[in-house]
Amino acid sequence: MSFSLASLLHPTQIFALRGGVHPETRKFLSADCAIETMPMPPLIRVPLQQHIGVEAEPIVQRDDHVLKGQLVGKARGQVSANIHAPTSGRVIAVGHFTAPHPSGLPVPTITLRPDGKDEWGERLPRLRPENASPEEIAQQVAAAGIVGMGGATFPAAVKLGLRDKYPLHTLIINAAECEPYLTCDDRLLRERADEVADGAAIMAKALGVEHILFAIEGNKPEALAALQRHTHVMDRILQIKVVPAQYPMGSEKHLVKAVTGQETPARALTAELGIVVHNAATAHAVHLAVRYGEPLISRVVTVSGRAVRRPANLRVLIGTPVADILAHCGGLDGTPDRLLLGGPMMGQPIRNLRVPVVKGTNGILALTRSETRQKDPMPCIRCGSCVQVCPMGLTPFEMNQKIQAGDLEGAAAVGLLDCISCGCCSYNCPSTIPLVQTFGFAKGKLAEKESRKHQQQQTKRLAEARKAREAAIAAAKRAAMAKRKAEMAAKKAREPAAKAEAEATDTARTSTPATNEAVK
Repeated sequence: MSFSLASLLHPTQIFALRGGVHPETRKFLSADCAIETMPMPPLIRVPLQQHIGVEAEPIVQRDDHVLKGQLVGKARGQVSANIHAPTSGRVIAVGHFTAPHPSGLPVPTITLRPDGKDEWGERLPRLRPENASPEEIAQQVAAAGIVGMGGATFPAAVKLGLRDKYPLHTLIINAAECEPYLTCDDRLLRERADEVADGAAIMAKALGVEHILFAIEGNKPEALAALQRHTHVMDRILQIKVVPAQYPMGSEKHLVKAVTGQETPARALTAELGIVVHNAATAHAVHLAVRYGEPLISRVVTVSGRAVRRPANLRVLIGTPVADILAHCGGLDGTPDRLLLGGPMMGQPIRNLRVPVVKGTNGILALTRSETRQKDPMPCIRCGSCVQVCPMGLTPFEMNQKIQAGDLEGAAAVGLLDCISCGCCSYNCPSTIPLVQTFGFAKGKLAEKESRKHQQQQTKRLAEARKAREAAIAAAKRAAMAKRKAEMAAKKAREPAAKAEAEATDTARTSTPATNEAVK
């Protein structure tokens, strides 16, 4: 694909996006709250599945004493991530515990009782990124267990390895933070812009790209000013692009379209355009891992919503229970109408306050009834409001109609699998139909159906392989039997000749003495 860097290098050019909404941001609740460190909780629960891909394998047992930063879960397979102890203490359980997920199902979890010493174990070896190779940087990021911290949780090292598959030229740091309420990335940039910029330059070297773009919404002037003081890092120039405050500007493909004008084909990677996108918090984690050998064991989380007594931006240890975090913020003011991990548009509702914060958790929201605008859904009036705001250009009402009729394949045919679950359609629906939840359910059903189909095909393939193997064994047995029969027949055929030869020999032997006597 031909590509011009003119759109990248232009300091102000921004391209319009299709659809999207402009919800009330309500970031003022926590935007002025400096990042504070959360005190050590009495218990830490570290799930072994905090990332897209295969869950980590536990390498500790009950009653083991672990140190801060010690590897406790080892990545399995190419798409997986290491898990480290957030602090020092004793492992009191290696089993299952409720996941930070709407299902509430238990997942493999390591439960740790901190000893209060917060004693570091052996850290990862520090690298000097100016002299390190791209492979060494990627290996360090993998060893540190870093994943996409904007919510996607894709192992960061896998993305850094895309340099071997695609001709990359640009790294985009996603600092848009378009979800309402969330301000953790905003505060991180205000207070640690130099470290975030350094992490971006390190990732750029690992990817082998020269161009680094910071995409940030215009409603974050303090973060923008802080970034502008750190635009020259590791012999690279960081270009800042201010994008409109529009949801879902933080979506990877839409951000690429906004700052470059390039549209990523459906179900393709932005890397096919030569562009890789990473979150600002991920860049900061890379800085800590490469410069100081620190694995990903903590992150900044926004705690907000009208039902929270004291909104805050907290640096919390991975595995800290939500209940402890809310208690640190003064607790809840009454019973919230909705409790979410993440933002109000794409966050996951939870029912159990004991669930832990994981690597992809960027917010804890406790929303009142007035904030959620919850109403009973009404029939679709086919007004087309959902179509107008869909950033993917889909027809949500049509997909919903087919799903309600049980036609999942029909819904897929009109774009269900291209839906990014941003929630714009649900937000804009005058009938308050839970469209995005319906689409999520349908995608799960399709995935389940596809999984069953795959299992059936796998079973059929195994059965055919077994049948072929048994046929080969039977054929080998028949061949062996035929060979044995042939050998026996040949042996039997040789018996008369051998018998005659033996008799002749015996006759010769018996006649020899008489002949000798006659000669005498």
